[in-house]
Amino acid sequence: MKSTWSTIMLSKPRLYQWQKGSYLYRFAGRLSSWRQSSWLFQWSEAIGACLISIVFLLAPFVSTSLIGVLLIAVAAYWILTTATASERIIITPVHVLVFLYWCIATIATAFSPVKSAALSGWVTLTLYLILFSFSAQILRSPKLFNWIITSFLLIALVVSSYGVRQEFFGVQQLATWNDPTSVLANDTRVYSYLGNPNLLGGYLLPAIALSIAVIFIWRGWIQKTLAVIMAGVNSACLYFTDSRGAWLAMAVLIGALLLLFYFWWREYLPHFWQVWLLPLVFGSLAGLLLVAFISLEPLRLRLMSIFAGREDSSNNFRINVWEACFRIIKDYPLIGIGPGNDAFNQIYPRYMNSRYPALSAYSVYLEHVVEMGYLGLGCFLWLLAATFNHGIRQLVRLRSEGNKRGIYLIAAIAATASLAFHGFVDTVWYRPQVNTIWWLILAIIACFYDDVENSTENHPNVTNGK
Repeated sequence: MKSTWSTIMLSKPRLYQWQKGSYLYRFAGRLSSWRQSSWLFQWSEAIGACLISIVFLLAPFVSTSLIGVLLIAVAAYWILTTATASERIIITPVHVLVFLYWCIATIATAFSPVKSAALSGWVTLTLYLILFSFSAQILRSPKLFNWIITSFLLIALVVSSYGVRQEFFGVQQLATWNDPTSVLANDTRVYSYLGNPNLLGGYLLPAIALSIAVIFIWRGWIQKTLAVIMAGVNSACLYFTDSRGAWLAMAVLIGALLLLFYFWWREYLPHFWQVWLLPLVFGSLAGLLLVAFISLEPLRLRLMSIFAGREDSSNNFRINVWEACFRIIKDYPLIGIGPGNDAFNQIYPRYMNSRYPALSAYSVYLEHVVEMGYLGLGCFLWLLAATFNHGIRQLVRLRSEGNKRGIYLIAAIAATASLAFHGFVDTVWYRPQVNTIWWLILAIIACFYDDVENSTENHPNVTNGK
């Protein structure tokens, strides 16, 4: 049974053997001799880290088009570094399933009823996946890893600080985000620089996870104080978004972090705490949440509106969109209509209720079925399962080695779980500000790989990035 699971999750695929015989992989390193004589490419990884950091530094403040230009620059540089690679490029099980995911998206594009629109979405998806691949490569350097993560956390602090300011000083609501018949109809929902509170909530989830991680990793009281401030401001801003999906995803994030931290430090705890720590902590959190639910009317009303069904305007809107999406799926069940927002916008009006126009399916999983059919959804779920499996395996290894970088891995696994949960009720992480972070989080998990040690005998130039 264990062997079957390992096979399905690609836990021991010996990918370096495949690389040696792959015609596609032979492209890597074609221009390695030119790279060795280039002065600029002595700093190739640092340049790559700068490009990746720029994407996350600018994403909350610039247009989608400019983010696309930045991703094109990253893709062009990735192609150049791959063609000139002097060392073996490491491929993990996560990489394999990301590639399979891209193949299914390509097939869906080829058979799309709106091919030109789907092609645009396919190009965008390809850029995201290249960002994942390049980030997983660069993040193997601990120094560049800290550089990229710190850049993201600092800019997230700016975003969340402005969101907190909006809560206290007020801000114009750009849309009807609250049910107009609710007591909270005039309540302020912050959106910072991102223009949408649900989008902001999805953006902050990984920032909260990583800011908690750096509390334990950064050295010195100044750095640790900054990390605590980041975690606090990011969490407060997420609360002020009044995003029900983000609130529930935050609960998933906290639960995952507690379980993984418990696993990380369990052997250092006295026997009593090994047995009772989790029940006491989760019991205390449940008590605090119950007190908050009873005492905070806005929190109580927002959470209760989840169960209001069609009586809540937001719920009713989503239900009508979902019904239209199921009609699309009935006509395109296997490979969908093709990836991307443009394809959705051309097909959805044929099936929608005229009173409920939408830009997406308001569920990541439903969106996958619409865009890439059940085949695409199956591959996406396989990717999630393999990513979690790979992350846990690497966490066990890092824990046994006493490698503190495992705390980053804990944050990445928890952030992935929270975003995956948030995806049940929203598609905000299809927006580039969140989608880029989603693939960065997966890249963090993929950048840790124990098969490197298994293959260094045949590839002595490979480093394991510890």
